Amino acid sequence: MSPIVATVTTIDNLEQLNIVEFDFQGLKLKMMSLDLNANVQVGKRVVLSIKPTNIALAKNITGDLSFSNQIVATIDSLIMGELLSSVVLKTKEILFESIITVSSAKRMNLQQNDEVIMLIKASDVSISEVLHD
Repeated sequence: MSPIVATVTTIDNLEQLNIVEFDFQGLKLKMMSLDLNANVQVGKRVVLSIKPTNIALAKNITGDLSFSNQIVATIDSLIMGELLSSVVLKTKEILFESIITVSSAKRMNLQQNDEVIMLIKASDVSISEVLHD
C-alpha cells in the first residue's frame, strides 16, 4: 500500500509512555508508544506503519468511539476470499488495506465506492522510518 508520510506535531510523555500526534495531509493521527527513538521530534517527517489486520471498518455508525484514529475513506476495491476479505481504501489519494473476515464484509454489505470509517487504535500505529530531509 501507499507510504503514510506524516509530520510529528506534538509529543506528550509521562515516564516511558509517549503519545505522538501527526499531521497526515491535513488529517490528525495519534500513536501510543513505550519506546520512542530520539530522532523523533516535533517537525520531523516520518513514515508510519499500520498492519492491515489492525484497521477496523465502520459503516453507518453513530455515537462516540474510543479509537483515536477515525478516518473517512472510500472503498477502492474489495477481494473476497474464502475466510478473509482484502478491502483497499482510499483517502487523500493514499491507499490503505484492511483485512477483515468475509462474514463481516457480507454483514456490512461492503461494496466498491462505499464510504466507510477506518478505525485504528493509537497502539496500532508505529513509525517505520524517520526521514532526514
